[in-house]
Amino acid sequence: MDVRGIERAPVGPRGAASSASVDLYWLPLGAGGHFVRLNGRIYESILAWRERRRRLDLYHSALEVRVPEGRYVIEMAWPIPDADGAARGVVAQGPVGDRRIARWRPLRYEVRRWRGGVIPDLAEAVASPQRLSEDVDQARRVLDLAGSVPTLVWGRDELRTGEMWNSNSVISWLLARSGLPVDAIHPPVGGRAPGWDVGVVAAELRPPRSSSPAGPSTRSRRSARRRPRG
Repeated sequence: MDVRGIERAPVGPRGAASSASVDLYWLPLGAGGHFVRLNGRIYESILAWRERRRRLDLYHSALEVRVPEGRYVIEMAWPIPDADGAARGVVAQGPVGDRRIARWRPLRYEVRRWRGGVIPDLAEAVASPQRLSEDVDQARRVLDLAGSVPTLVWGRDELRTGEMWNSNSVISWLLARSGLPVDAIHPPVGGRAPGWDVGVVAAELRPPRSSSPAGPSTRSRRSARRRPRG
């Protein structure tokens, strides 16, 4: 996702007098964790050198969705802290690095649709929230689709897009499938969201599956469909 020289999407006031909203948050990669942030900077420095461009800040995205029934947080998280996924609204799990070793919890990520949940390190969010919608039907659709997110391998380019599947892919897939104008959404100026375009591509390939916000369940793994070659 090339964000050089572009402006972020309009930001709506948090807590506006609407019964529904979809808000996007941009958090610096590795917020609250020195190790992840350092590795992210090293990765971006190497990539910037290879692509002969300046180094950009890296961002991780998450959603806060409000409907009349309550407030939900949608986010991919890794590592999984414990086996009590229901307490965090887990609706799906996927492999990290390699499907063959995903039977071990430390090598799986989880997708959360967490009623009343929290976004870790929210205080470090940049240029956030970005208000994407105040339409109740669209907000419900985002929630409904959370249980249908493809569980591709984190850190792998299974769709051959040139980017790895990660947390940003989950969010962009949800927004694209929900009918939100995903092409008009950008991270803060001077930053980029690795994996964002992969989610958009996956959304064009995969039919959605419905899942009720009141009763999330963890899905079994699905094989990745590769991007058609032209």
